[in-house]
Amino acid sequence: MQIPHNCNFVGKLLAWICFLRQNKRTVKILAVSDQALERVYTLSSNGHFQGTELILGCGDMSYAYLEYLVTVLNMPMFYVPGNHDPQFDLRAAQAHAEGGTNLDLKIVRHNKFLIGGFGGSIRYRPDGINQYTQAEAYMRAFSLLPRLLLNRMQYGRALDILISHSPPFGIHDDSDPAHNGLKALNWLIRIAQPRYLFHGHTHFYKRNLASPETTVGITKIINVYPYKTIEASH
Repeated sequence: MQIPHNCNFVGKLLAWICFLRQNKRTVKILAVSDQALERVYTLSSNGHFQGTELILGCGDMSYAYLEYLVTVLNMPMFYVPGNHDPQFDLRAAQAHAEGGTNLDLKIVRHNKFLIGGFGGSIRYRPDGINQYTQAEAYMRAFSLLPRLLLNRMQYGRALDILISHSPPFGIHDDSDPAHNGLKALNWLIRIAQPRYLFHGHTHFYKRNLASPETTVGITKIINVYPYKTIEASH
C-alpha cells in the first residue's frame, strides 16, 4: 500500500493539536469591584466558590472585605486601587489589603498567566487620590512598556489578563465627568493584546439593555461589578 506523502505532516499536526489541548491553561477567577455584598460573604463561607483559584479586585473595595475573601477562600489575590481607595501604603493597615498584592503598574506571572494591573480613574477632582488626567494615565501606561516587550520576547505574548478600575474610553464608560473611561487602557489593549480586561468603576444596572462584556480584537472586556466568576484560559 502506498503511503500518502502528507501522512507525516498530518501526524505531526495531530500531535501538535494534542499537545496544545494537554497544555491549555485555565484558571477560575472570582473578580470583585465597587460594592461589598452580604451575599458574597454568605457564598464564601458555604463553599459556593469551591474550585476558584484566584481573587482579582478591580478597585473601590473595602480592604476588610478583600481580606475576608482571602482568609475564607485561602487563595492568592491581586488588586488595584480605585478612585475611592486611599493612597497605597504598606505601613498603614487601612491603606492596603493584607494577604493580597497591589498590582497597580505591575505585571506578575502567576501559574503561567501574565497578569497586569492599572489602578485609578479619570481625574474629576483637583485633589482626587488615584485620579489621573488622560495625559497622566498615558504616562503611567507607558511605564509598563519595557515589561510588556520583555514578556513578548520571553513568552511569545505580552499579557494574558489586565485588571483595572476604570473601563477603557468609550467601552462600558459613562458620559458624566467621573465615569469617562481612560484612553490609556485602549492603548494598552492595542499594544499588549491581553485575552481579558476586567474592570469596575461603572455600576452596571441595565443588564437587560446592554451587555457587560465587549470584545475588541482578541480582548474580552468585562465589567465585573459587583462580582463575577470567570474561567479564563490562554
